[in-house]
Amino acid sequence: MASTTQSQSDMAKAGLERSLSQMNTQFFIPATASLHERRPRTLKHGDSFAVFDHSGDAISGPGSPEGLYYRDTRHLSHLFLTVDGQRPILLSSGLRDDNTMLTCDLANPDFIGADGRVEVEHDIIHLRRTRFLWNSAVYERITVRNFDKQARRMSIGIGFDADFRDLFEIRGSTRPRRGTMMPPEVLPDAVTLRYRGLDDRDRMTQIEFHPMPQELTATQARFEIAISPGERCTIFMRIGCMAEPPGDDLPKRFLKSLREAMQGSRLALARGATIESSNQLFNQVTRRAVADIAMLSTETEYGPYPYAGIPWFSTIFGRDAIITAMQTLWLDPAISRGVLGYLAAHQATDFDPAADAEPGKILHEMRHGEMAELGEVPFRHYYGSIDSTPLFVMLAGAYVERTDDIPFLAGIRDHVEAALNWIDVYGDRDGDGFVEYGRLTDAGLVNQGWKDSHDSVFHADGTIARGPIALAEVQAYVFGAWNAAATIYDRLGEEDRARHYRERASQLRETFDAAFFDEELGTYVLALDGHKRPCRVRSSNAGHVLFAGLAREDRAAAVVRSLMAPASFSGWGIRTVASTEARYNPMSYHNGSIWPHDNSLIAAGFSRYGYRKEAARIFEGLFAAATYVDQMRLPELFCGFPRRRAQGPTFYPVACSPQAWAAAAPLFLIQASLGLNFDTDARQVQLIEPTLPGFLDTLTLRGLPIGEAKIDIELANLAGNVVVKSAHDSQARVLILT
Repeated sequence: MASTTQSQSDMAKAGLERSLSQMNTQFFIPATASLHERRPRTLKHGDSFAVFDHSGDAISGPGSPEGLYYRDTRHLSHLFLTVDGQRPILLSSGLRDDNTMLTCDLANPDFIGADGRVEVEHDIIHLRRTRFLWNSAVYERITVRNFDKQARRMSIGIGFDADFRDLFEIRGSTRPRRGTMMPPEVLPDAVTLRYRGLDDRDRMTQIEFHPMPQELTATQARFEIAISPGERCTIFMRIGCMAEPPGDDLPKRFLKSLREAMQGSRLALARGATIESSNQLFNQVTRRAVADIAMLSTETEYGPYPYAGIPWFSTIFGRDAIITAMQTLWLDPAISRGVLGYLAAHQATDFDPAADAEPGKILHEMRHGEMAELGEVPFRHYYGSIDSTPLFVMLAGAYVERTDDIPFLAGIRDHVEAALNWIDVYGDRDGDGFVEYGRLTDAGLVNQGWKDSHDSVFHADGTIARGPIALAEVQAYVFGAWNAAATIYDRLGEEDRARHYRERASQLRETFDAAFFDEELGTYVLALDGHKRPCRVRSSNAGHVLFAGLAREDRAAAVVRSLMAPASFSGWGIRTVASTEARYNPMSYHNGSIWPHDNSLIAAGFSRYGYRKEAARIFEGLFAAATYVDQMRLPELFCGFPRRRAQGPTFYPVACSPQAWAAAAPLFLIQASLGLNFDTDARQVQLIEPTLPGFLDTLTLRGLPIGEAKIDIELANLAGNVVVKSAHDSQARVLILT
């Protein structure tokens, strides 16, 4: 009896701890259902995105993220197709390689009569749903074809609804009050649903049909169709987040918008280089990666800007976009230019504690929904990331090295200087030479590095570290920012300022090593807490120290060994924290999971210090993981369980997919493997001690931009050595440096 009581007590304690953990987790995303289980199909254009299930429906209900969104509000929460009142059978569904169109092939189920007998056998009626998203509207064509030997009559039903919920509500936030649903407007061929928010803004959804339904209400359209053997009929539908005059020309608008969507995709994909290899699976992975980045990128007045991910982060993020731009800079420099231009224009100029804003600080996140407008969440213009500002300077330096675009650099010079000033004046809070974070109000994010879960920074015994926190990777980014500043001022002809920042970078290397390297751990500690006590935790953060070049040469071997040890390297990739650590949980968001972008930066760090074989192992692990994922698309993260023979990785339930920096990971791994570098002035593409992973015999880069030229390079893997088989461009040349 005593043991039972103790067991009940332990269970109650565990439940309380879980509840407290959720209460303390800011803006957490409840995993009431797995996104992977739903096999979502995603579309995006501009400030809109849509999530549907594998049949093309959006099933409403608790935990469902499905629907059509515009600027952080869900404008369509339910969409359900039926044939004679039953859901069709799924045959297959998939996205085009360029992500422009979703196609779902369906068939009728068995239709059972009143006597219990099958009146119509399954797979006689074929339905094809062709759908795309363009200019804040979903366009759909439903083609119904009769493969029976006799004519068939049937009823096609389309149910729909719009809850106009803010994205943060769908993510789990509760609201004591909401706005008002306005009376729907129902016309013979169109329905308009409206919501007036507490911010006094009206939001609407317009649903149009062609031909005119036999019955149309505020929640359903019904079409009565008769089809002769071998014939087909077509239904068109438009679901828009903004009003458009209804009319009989919906089929023409469908085709016109489809042409525009495909043309827009072609232009985006043609902007950068293309990748081909001897491995067809890898070709699929890279095609999907490039297409995902193109889809996630929204055109702004400054150029393309990659939104972070679908469904939870389809908006402007500073850190995510900067890292995505770094990962793709070798392939498509226009993304970096767009990111730098946008973030410079939205750089903080004043103090705003509610937004964690300080002069010179770079944006963390921007939201447009009702809750952000009302201040119910702090993310309308939010600056609570400690790393976006030094990363901004790093990207500016890398961009000018890659492109020699001095006029653009001169245009953002004042913003670079403001960012450098922020590092000195506000970033280093106590003047100890390290940059720390601490939120300015209780509403801000508790942790402001890329691992921003409430429990992601802790001591060896599992105790949560108290701030202000100095993260290892943030000091590395500051080191990178100072070296980038030296590059920038060199290009601008200011040698004294360039020398100043190089000296500061050199000094930081020694002070950082003394404070962060732990001989017993054999790696850099995770962070220093507010009392300057080291968080003696083996984490992936140490790999970012290699990425930015802050690590001393004599430390690199130990750091690589630590990261590639079985406690950290699962076979799929490097875990965020090692399995030996107190808070390790392979199913957690940041304490044992595997993030593709994290691994790509670590692999670049390995390559930088000459550990190309270890970088190739990371490359192989992530590529293998991608082959097990629907649509060959690396998700935001997956669980950190060990790799098992003939089995795929374990998926994280609410990971975004696509996610920009995850999509860019295999592209950055190519650069890391090849040691790919550019000397724009000399028109040289440099390969520094290049290697190719074992799954690639040949690799071809076509249309690689260098200055005004474009070059095609064909590489071959011969007995472990990479050779250039051919390089085509009279204005540029390729050098292999060993």
